[in-house]
Amino acid sequence: MQPEGPYRFTHMLGGSPVGKAWAAIDGQGRFATVAVLDAAVAADVKWRQSFVSVANALAQSSDGPAFTYADFSAASPWVAYPAEAGPGAARLFQALGVEYQAVDVAPQPVSGVPQPVSGVPQPVSGVPQPVSGVPQPVSGGPPAPWAIHGNPIPGQAGDSTTQPVSAAPASPAGETASAHTVQMPVVQPGVQSELPTHDPFAAPVRRIKPSPPPKRRTGLWAALSALAMVVVVGGGVGIWAVTSGDPADPVPTPPVTSTAFPGEAKALPGLKPWAEAALRSPEERALAVAGPSMVFLEAVFTGYLRNKADNALLREGPVTVSRRCSGFVINHGGYVLSNGVCLQPPPEILLGGALNTVANVLVSEGRLAAKDLDAFVRDRLKTSAFTGKGAADQPELKLYGQLNVAKGDVTAAPAVSGAVVRTLPVEAGNLTLVKLAQENLPTAELNPSAVVAADTSVMLLGYDTTDTTYRSAEYRVETKTVTVSGVDDRSALTVYRVNEDLGPYSKGGIAIDPSGRVIGMVDSDLLRTDKANRILVPVSTMVGLLGAAGIGNDLGPADKVYRSGLEAYFAGDESTAAARFDEAAKSSPANLLAQSYREAAMASGRNGGTSDRPAWAVPLLAGAGGALAVGLVVLVVLVLGRRRGSY
Repeated sequence: MQPEGPYRFTHMLGGSPVGKAWAAIDGQGRFATVAVLDAAVAADVKWRQSFVSVANALAQSSDGPAFTYADFSAASPWVAYPAEAGPGAARLFQALGVEYQAVDVAPQPVSGVPQPVSGVPQPVSGVPQPVSGVPQPVSGGPPAPWAIHGNPIPGQAGDSTTQPVSAAPASPAGETASAHTVQMPVVQPGVQSELPTHDPFAAPVRRIKPSPPPKRRTGLWAALSALAMVVVVGGGVGIWAVTSGDPADPVPTPPVTSTAFPGEAKALPGLKPWAEAALRSPEERALAVAGPSMVFLEAVFTGYLRNKADNALLREGPVTVSRRCSGFVINHGGYVLSNGVCLQPPPEILLGGALNTVANVLVSEGRLAAKDLDAFVRDRLKTSAFTGKGAADQPELKLYGQLNVAKGDVTAAPAVSGAVVRTLPVEAGNLTLVKLAQENLPTAELNPSAVVAADTSVMLLGYDTTDTTYRSAEYRVETKTVTVSGVDDRSALTVYRVNEDLGPYSKGGIAIDPSGRVIGMVDSDLLRTDKANRILVPVSTMVGLLGAAGIGNDLGPADKVYRSGLEAYFAGDESTAAARFDEAAKSSPANLLAQSYREAAMASGRNGGTSDRPAWAVPLLAGAGGALAVGLVVLVVLVLGRRRGSY
């Protein structure tokens, strides 16, 4: 049975214990080889991950085949390679460390009922035999993925799903031919066919005298010939004019080693999905879906340091404490979800920040030795308080958000002011809902049905910086694929731990699934000594906070247009994609990724763009087609008339 996918599979090229290689043709008539992982094997998460990792590793290597399209989330994951890249599908299975058996027979139909063979019997070169026995690893090849994670291949010895790798036979064994079916002699390999050498129909003597040929109608055939000449010439000229400016052959999908994006994009989206994953891969698409929603948040607290005993100021003038983290737009009306402790810290955290700020100022003024900074902060934590203008007042909070590339200590445009709407305490989820003073922002979509299991891979997005100067540091969205190392369900709130993090400012960032939907929020792991951001708060907690605030996870019109543009772009329809990206960019100017992808779609221009064809081309082509139709009708009428006259 043929695999499912956007290709027309012609025949199988070979098989392995974990999948098969197929020859296929895409919708534009281009030849390809497709590696398909068996569904039973893909049900094992580690095998699916190995298939994805090896395909991406080959694509990024200097001599590895680059795939054009892939679907790693299908029940039977597949990877398609252009035919000009050689046996790409076979190389993928060989790189997986399994034995690959090529089918050394003429292509056979991959589906359908075998049809009787008519005509003169011809010898069959041999009946394909199924490959039996347990496949052995290829000597000298890379280590087999199952040897790494300890999972056997589904369908191997001891598994009831074992199927031999074989080619489709020419006809079912033991099938009885009907009385009107010419039997095909089966010739075993190495045995010469014993076909008759005498043809009884090749006798040199004519047994039936032919009738004299009818009188030729020279005028009729001359008219039909002229008509055919008009159709051929006119149609050819019309087709040439219609297709002028277009390549003669279908333009292949750009290989994953090149990109239509400029080296330095005009827009600065803060995230370049095409540089973070294989080009036009599911990973790039997931990043492109979720990336525009990321928000850099900075909370600025202004207050005064006082002595608790007598409320005396420890330093004249206000003290400012800045806290920075990530967030994402949850509703196109400007609502953002982020980390609770970052934007609404408890008093002791604010006090520590204020004391640290004052200590650094004293060091810069020469009034405190750098070695005594930590002691200064530690000695005053229990005796000091961080308050507002009055001893009983709270410090003033000003909140700002920036999309795309962000900078610290920015309070004017492009920064957008915001306010805290609602916050959950640490034990309840540690989330904060913020309302920014700008609407029609690109929005992320939650996946409430997501099930995050141990040992699965997820992709993280969050802001981080490499600048060492804190005050005006530049922040960009970073990504990283991590593994869920465990599920902690010992308390009322179930959280997930991951094996790596993106950095200190990724708190409030997100984890996404292969479709780009949010399946968790990044938080710090308080059980670790370094308090690294390796906790994922589940989506159910986000849904609960939104419900309590009366806010829905709603996509705006621009979000829907942008997603339809991505769908067209990753399907290869650049003209449609460019138009939709243009509409999305105009409707939601904050979505700079829409502008970048519009530029890429226009640069590729494989399936769209303006045409310089002349206005007369289409009418000429239509007229030639009409003349052909009239000529065919006349020819049929004349032929039928001649037959009636001969009876």
